[in-house]
Amino acid sequence: MADLQDELHTTAEVGGLDDLPADPFEAAPYTPVSDPGTSPLERAHAILAVHPVADGYSGLPWALRHLPWFDLELGESAVDTDVPRLREGHVGALMWSLHLPEGLDGDRAVGATLEQLDLVRTVVRNHPEGLRLVGTAGQTTDARHCGRVAVLLGPAGAAALGDSLGILRSLHALGLRVLTLSGASWASEAGLTRFGEEVLREMNRLGVLADLSGAAEGTILRALAVSKAPVLCTRSAARALRPHPANLPDDLLAELGAAKGLCMVPLTAEQTGPTVRDVADHLDHVRTVAGPECVGLSGTYDAGTAHPQELGDASCYPNLIAELLDRGWSEEDLALLTWGNVQRVLRSADFTARAAQERREPSTSRIADLDG
Repeated sequence: MADLQDELHTTAEVGGLDDLPADPFEAAPYTPVSDPGTSPLERAHAILAVHPVADGYSGLPWALRHLPWFDLELGESAVDTDVPRLREGHVGALMWSLHLPEGLDGDRAVGATLEQLDLVRTVVRNHPEGLRLVGTAGQTTDARHCGRVAVLLGPAGAAALGDSLGILRSLHALGLRVLTLSGASWASEAGLTRFGEEVLREMNRLGVLADLSGAAEGTILRALAVSKAPVLCTRSAARALRPHPANLPDDLLAELGAAKGLCMVPLTAEQTGPTVRDVADHLDHVRTVAGPECVGLSGTYDAGTAHPQELGDASCYPNLIAELLDRGWSEEDLALLTWGNVQRVLRSADFTARAAQERREPSTSRIADLDG
């Protein structure tokens, strides 16, 4: 029903784009949900019960490939993520990475990505009481209201396209919703090539979000200029605090904030530091530079990385929210951090896609025609 309501509401908007308000996704006034007299951890659980975490990156699909048997609903100690821990951590939505090991390209990358997609769909189908595959903002909200964790497919690597817009459309039809713009000939330090810009326009038309984590600065700047939908950085913290190559300098954080994109800070010791306080420092910094509407969370669990103290698995999000409450974060900003900002980006991508489909046919461009 939520999807139908979204479609009716959004279709009406498409017919009158010139009459839209400046921000058609502006949130309603926030109502506090926790008791200020309780402990920060108790307040964190109360806030997360209403505004759960939309986690921007999980490496679970690749980790599950190496297990002979698993049951995520019962609990699985061999990985960092299972349904009981997702519920304990108040995770309402999760982006499942389709990234591949380095060295795979061409047909091998396309084939391996299809295998990953098939695995995720099988895993979700076999765990119907805990997980639900979704593709839109409305479906994400429906899954949460039904007590399921919403699973969004992506990010996948650009190599998965095989330089073909037809493959992009096929992956979208299979559920792909996020694509990382790095590791391809058409996205480099010099920026997006003509074909790269056409890829991004077709992503906008389909509703596939662009992930710029790990992309060169030229690609990031050009993507911000070309994309009509908000962009994501699914695993980027503040380079001013920790000089990791995937972290963003302040000038790019400011540009991302101006474009209403979303910087999803990873909970990894390598990128943010060894303690929960280090992660909170990065969240403070990104909020200050990019704005409270442009910061999110990315657990990066099951991706082969070490995690800060008190943030060892998907059940630990209340520890982080309690730390932020201690630092004076308002409930409204925490609600944006955990759930609201991701919902805004998803709804904006849906709206942009429906508007673009009214004006633009599927692209038939080839890389040889534009970059040859």
